[in-house]
Amino acid sequence: MDDVVELRVHGVAGASATKVVGHPNLVQVAGDRHAGFYRPRPGAGAADGAAEMTVEGYRWGGLTGGAALVSTLSLLLLPFMLCNLAVWLRPAGPDRFGLLATLCRLLGGTLTAGFVLAIAGVSVDLIGWQCASYQPCIAGRPYLSWLSALPVGPRLAVLAIVPLVALQIVWGISARRARTFAAFGGTKGRPTADSLDAAGFWDDGPSVVWLRRIHFCLGAATLDAVLLTALVPLGRGAVGMPLLSIAIGVLGWCALLLCRRTALGGLPPARSGRLLRAVTNVLTVLTLGYAVTLPAADPKPAQLPGFESETAGLVAAQAALLVALAVVTVRRLRTRRGPGRPALLGLGTPVVGAAAATVAAAFAATLVYRVADWLDRGIIPDPARLDPPGLPPLEPPVSYWWAALAGFVALLTTAAVAIWSMLLSRARRRASAERDIRTDYPEAQPEAEPRLRELREIIARSHLVDRLGPVLVAFLAITASGLGAVALDLADIGPTRLAEELSGRTGQPALVVAYLTDVGIYVISLLVVGLAILGAQAYRSPDTRRVLAVLWDLGTFWPRTIHPFAPPSYGRRTIPELGKRVSVLARKGGVVLSGHSQGSVLAVVTLLQLPPATVSRVALLTHGSPLYRLYARLCPAYLGERTLHEVGERIGWRWRNLWRYTDPISGPIFPGRASRGADGDAQTVDERLRDPRSLTVDPDDTVPPPVEGHWAYHTQEEYRRAVRDLAARLPIRTDDAAR
Repeated sequence: MDDVVELRVHGVAGASATKVVGHPNLVQVAGDRHAGFYRPRPGAGAADGAAEMTVEGYRWGGLTGGAALVSTLSLLLLPFMLCNLAVWLRPAGPDRFGLLATLCRLLGGTLTAGFVLAIAGVSVDLIGWQCASYQPCIAGRPYLSWLSALPVGPRLAVLAIVPLVALQIVWGISARRARTFAAFGGTKGRPTADSLDAAGFWDDGPSVVWLRRIHFCLGAATLDAVLLTALVPLGRGAVGMPLLSIAIGVLGWCALLLCRRTALGGLPPARSGRLLRAVTNVLTVLTLGYAVTLPAADPKPAQLPGFESETAGLVAAQAALLVALAVVTVRRLRTRRGPGRPALLGLGTPVVGAAAATVAAAFAATLVYRVADWLDRGIIPDPARLDPPGLPPLEPPVSYWWAALAGFVALLTTAAVAIWSMLLSRARRRASAERDIRTDYPEAQPEAEPRLRELREIIARSHLVDRLGPVLVAFLAITASGLGAVALDLADIGPTRLAEELSGRTGQPALVVAYLTDVGIYVISLLVVGLAILGAQAYRSPDTRRVLAVLWDLGTFWPRTIHPFAPPSYGRRTIPELGKRVSVLARKGGVVLSGHSQGSVLAVVTLLQLPPATVSRVALLTHGSPLYRLYARLCPAYLGERTLHEVGERIGWRWRNLWRYTDPISGPIFPGRASRGADGDAQTVDERLRDPRSLTVDPDDTVPPPVEGHWAYHTQEEYRRAVRDLAARLPIRTDDAAR
């Protein structure tokens, strides 16, 4: 086995190179500080778990790490990340006419427009239009009082720069880490979203550049429309109305471009993107110039004209897109029934899309209402409760009330359904765990009963992830209906007014709804603030970092083909880099590619990108793998059962998969019906390990063996035996035999 290399790839949460290789004294043989390949230093001894061959580890965790400030700011990209993730969870089969991808891109466009509206709602509406015109609001605030000296047009023009700067900051945050991946290069080709083995699948650079132009123009045109809608009634309509028509036309142009299939299946139309950017830049300059030269006028003591309808229409459009996503997904599920049971009842795309819209609405409501609360000195305006005398009548959009109320109700409902599901399934999960335990320990002694009960609870908890389908589907239903209720705001009906109408204007129900909405806004605000604190704490606490890294690494795996402001995909570098290293090692001998957890996903996708001559010199070992339990069921169109069978056939079924009952993430790759159709070869892949090794204390130990769960597969004898068996099955080259 001198010519065989065991190449280990770690999972999420950024394991250290020392832990991956299992040796304290390492030397880097390829890569850089962000992602590199490490081996034990010559003469320093063998690696932990080495099976008579060279061990090399690939550490890619530095690609998703960063400073605390950058990581906290990256939380702003969470809605965009969820939106980008949604399309990869679509049902199996080709996306006919690119319909699901189009709906997801349109939803992403509404998120960008909503981001700009939220910033404009603070700077242009609350500060520039409402607060700066009222002495009680600017009293004692010299940093705001200078605004009152400016006419309303120039004042709004100055404050309109804030949303443009915020849009540029979000752009910069998303592009910052992408430069690390772009510097590596990697496989180039025509971007596609239909085949993992296509050249250039992970090269999302052209699509991201094209989408960035569209989204930046979409955000700028949204701001232009907000300004012009408010200022045209104040004068010079002959100039403002044509500009407003052009702004609406630019928004429609952006929507049409987002509907084009070339965003995923071909080269981006660079000429149309540059023309769109030029038109938008000229429009924005003319709009700001129009605002600056507007004759002096006194704004009415009310909300920014048109802003209420704009925010309500946007949120209602998001609800309509979520309903359309759900309808199209259900129709696809009815026409294409796979052999496996999909996760989230097959509704992964609309569920994650609903999560993206909900998080974006929570961010917007928190920002707008917390600023309004600060400006009006602690009093949140409410139609059911009059403002105290002398305080400015600040009025944030009622659509944010609806959004906060919908988010609060969705949160309570989801929590209730989750608790109900856990309680309802507890007996079944414990019974299943009991059967698993009795299979591994059929003759357990009476003194091992406490250990058996502990083990039963661990295994029962590990099955909770399989019970989240109804919970998240309930979240989708509540979120879509709650966001759809924002359409009532277009008819000038808010939550409290609706309660008044339904109760016959008695007043008491309206007051209850008002307080409930206040609670919802405070809860949503606390969650957003807690999320920011959690992001900052993640790089001080290893435990917190580990939990967040799991979610973040899973969400940033796929290419950015839906939203350009999503965090960059580390797959753009890891897949080509790992493939290049495997090719180099395969030319020198054989490779046992060992992937743990998310590393097993990287290994499988890498094999799909390699040529047959290289794959013939590679064997695959996966352990703690979520390939079937999560990816095949969540992403059946890309890593479904057909793809897994194809990988097995490509490597001649030189594949072993190790898993445990106590592991909440892993499972068999080919369970039950999924193992059929491969002439029995797929049934040889999976091997379950007993965990713990025994229930009682070993004669040479002082405590019982620990429950390993998801980690430390490479320290067990079954792992070393699997590596040796796979290495022995690798074909021997002619020059190897002669030597």
